[in-house]
Amino acid sequence: MTTPTNATSPPNPRRPRRGTYRPKPETLALLKTSGNAINGLGETQVRRPSPFFWHPPDKHPWGGLQVVARENSRKCPGSATAFQAAYSYPELIPVAAERAAATPQQFSEELKRFALTHEADDVGIAAMDPLYVFEGYTIEEPWVIVLGLAHNYDRLKEVPSDETNGVGVCDVGDQYAKGTRSSYALANWIRAQGYKADPYPGPSAGALALIPPAIAAGLGELGKHGSLISRHFGAGVRLAGVTTDMPLVADGRDIFGADDFCANCQVCTNACPPAAIAPQKQMVRGVERWYVDFDKCIPFFVEAASCGICIAECPWTRPTARPKLLATMARRLDQSEKEQAESEEVGQKR
Repeated sequence: MTTPTNATSPPNPRRPRRGTYRPKPETLALLKTSGNAINGLGETQVRRPSPFFWHPPDKHPWGGLQVVARENSRKCPGSATAFQAAYSYPELIPVAAERAAATPQQFSEELKRFALTHEADDVGIAAMDPLYVFEGYTIEEPWVIVLGLAHNYDRLKEVPSDETNGVGVCDVGDQYAKGTRSSYALANWIRAQGYKADPYPGPSAGALALIPPAIAAGLGELGKHGSLISRHFGAGVRLAGVTTDMPLVADGRDIFGADDFCANCQVCTNACPPAAIAPQKQMVRGVERWYVDFDKCIPFFVEAASCGICIAECPWTRPTARPKLLATMARRLDQSEKEQAESEEVGQKR
């Protein structure tokens, strides 16, 4: 869980004001093509996502940018050690020859207990959807389990990092390392029960897009900054996944008002140095949703050692603000539901 703070922090000297940032020419030279087009901005047809940043360089045009991004983040004190742990994981055990007997409900409850006692801070289950799988990849398992790994707020708010302060990016690396350990541990637990299971931790992307199944599995709502907002951790959460053929029970979505709140909140929009966060939703691969301009975001992300300003500044991420936001949005949702019910009742009487 995140740790609240009551101290008033001075302005972060590593954050340029919105609109004042200009990418270095050498950074722009590596942005060889628009990521917005590859991500499907403006497309009206639904399709699977294309591989982009953090996929293998042969699957997208920004391999050089990825190299610079890693180099810049590793210059920050402690970062190399933190991220090395994210790429260290145990061997996957063979799938047991004999399958354990239990109901889908029992398996779901048992795996959640296991995950929450093996470093995961949240866990949810969703039925697999082809739209969760990047183009060029295949996942055959019918279920996806999504794990949430919570940031330490006092460390996260130090982003972005540089050679003088690596606190923020180290916390990013620490959560990815937790995601690696927890996802591999859960995959091995499932394999020991006689079922297939494959882990999908960050930071390097694989076949599985994690935010869509996380939303379907009840871990949160999509925020204006393009990241998941959890009712427990705000935007200060990283994700890892496990796919499996173990019979399970899907969780429902958790609608607590984050999406509605984002429609009127401008905090992340105003805090973003490259002005990459749009104030309104846009059409992306056939769905109207929040979207962050790749071509504006990634150069700053590369130069600022992974950035993270938007999720740190998100009001939902502040431990002292989140309970009040949840209460306020719960009242608004309740009122909206009452008004909708009354409107339907009037319509039926006509």
